[in-house]
Amino acid sequence: MSDVSHRTRMLVLSICCMSLLMVSLDNTVLNVALPSMRRELNASVAGMQWTIDAYTLVLASLLMLAGSTADRIGRRKVFIAGLALFTFGSLLCSMAPDLEWLIVFRMIQALGGAMLNPVAMSIITNTFTEPAQRARAIGIWGAVAGISMAAGPMVGGLLVDTIGWRSIFWINIPVGLLALALTLHYVPESRADRPRRPDPVGQLLVMALLGSLTYGIIEAPAAGWTSGLILGCAAVALASLVGLLLYEPRRTEPLIDPRFFRSAPFSGATVIAVCAFAGMAGFLFLNTLYLQDVRGLDALDAGLYMLPMAACTFLFAPVSGRLVGARGPRLPLLIAGVAMAASGLLFAVFNAETSTPLMFTGYVLFGLGFGMVNAPITNTAVSGMPRAQAGVAAAVASTSRQTGGTLGVAVVGAVLAAGMEGGADFGSATGPAWWIITVCGLFVLVVGAVSSGPWAMATAERTARTLEPPQASPSPAGAPPHV
Repeated sequence: MSDVSHRTRMLVLSICCMSLLMVSLDNTVLNVALPSMRRELNASVAGMQWTIDAYTLVLASLLMLAGSTADRIGRRKVFIAGLALFTFGSLLCSMAPDLEWLIVFRMIQALGGAMLNPVAMSIITNTFTEPAQRARAIGIWGAVAGISMAAGPMVGGLLVDTIGWRSIFWINIPVGLLALALTLHYVPESRADRPRRPDPVGQLLVMALLGSLTYGIIEAPAAGWTSGLILGCAAVALASLVGLLLYEPRRTEPLIDPRFFRSAPFSGATVIAVCAFAGMAGFLFLNTLYLQDVRGLDALDAGLYMLPMAACTFLFAPVSGRLVGARGPRLPLLIAGVAMAASGLLFAVFNAETSTPLMFTGYVLFGLGFGMVNAPITNTAVSGMPRAQAGVAAAVASTSRQTGGTLGVAVVGAVLAAGMEGGADFGSATGPAWWIITVCGLFVLVVGAVSSGPWAMATAERTARTLEPPQASPSPAGAPPHV
């Protein structure tokens, strides 16, 4: 391609990465601000969980709807609406008078966020159509997530210590306005050749499943695992799951096409995304509270302590992208699983939080693992899928990430709350939570090994052929990279 077209592609990638930076930075900044928010708003551990999970729950519930809607009515339109709504929601969050309103405004933020990441990934997929180029672009995308992890704790700590926790939402406003202006001028419109029909029943079932599951996990320590409320949540979650399994295969154009999951790499990427982001969310949640509530650090010092983890994520994400483009997803997934599991073991077995050198070693290992895992998840999710369904495929991957993040905070927070209510100190109460994070890393390792071999790649190629419209010649988003 010409230099002009190359510059245009890189500019589009930059705009999409700007939206990711804004959404990701919002979460990492918020984690550092949790103790200050908890004190000012007089909130419980469950209240702090909801400031995170209200956002990720709405995000996870609506990502697939946003992806399919963007494929249907235009990705640029949906992306612009998402930028505007996320920026407005950030302004509202900065003015929240109490915890309840903050949670509501976080949900408004999430409505905008749901329109950003999967749509941006779909735009990237349609801009970088050559598999190796797309893998490198996704590596850059992953590096931006690393930048947010590196900048978030420091920027958040500085803002919280000097101005107050409300200022953490102000930084989204100029970034959002700049991204909106650039999108209006430079991002071309694109949509699927064969728009998919809406699936309101499937969407409601997904929302009911995720909502009831998350609510039940967060509230169970206070309400009791056998209480009517929690058992009711379990019944709703089970009924919603059964409804999805029975209803979606009968639709011509379902919200979640069951045929996607015939691809072992795609199914593996879904499981790996849930496990990796559950581990990451739980890791950040525990360490933020520990550094400030137990070690007594201020927000800025806590952010600086977590810098080794963020720096490793930033450094290894583009390396992972290049490895995926050159050799396929297997090696990055194996490295990610080993590193994340080893980090969890340091805290679970050796009480790494009580020794600063061990704690930093755990941070480096987790940052390495998380930096390596993002590119293979995204690339595997969209590889082999027709570009007409790129938005839906990318949205399933993004939904898996957000679902993992939601469940990670919910489960780890519930374990922590149950332990502390039972009279245990913070260190003892976190023991089971660190084992959960270790198991998440082991799942990444095992599922990554199984879903990235020759057999798995053959299932991806067969799935790609079944998803092609019968009247069209194959034009997939790119064959899965071979190991």
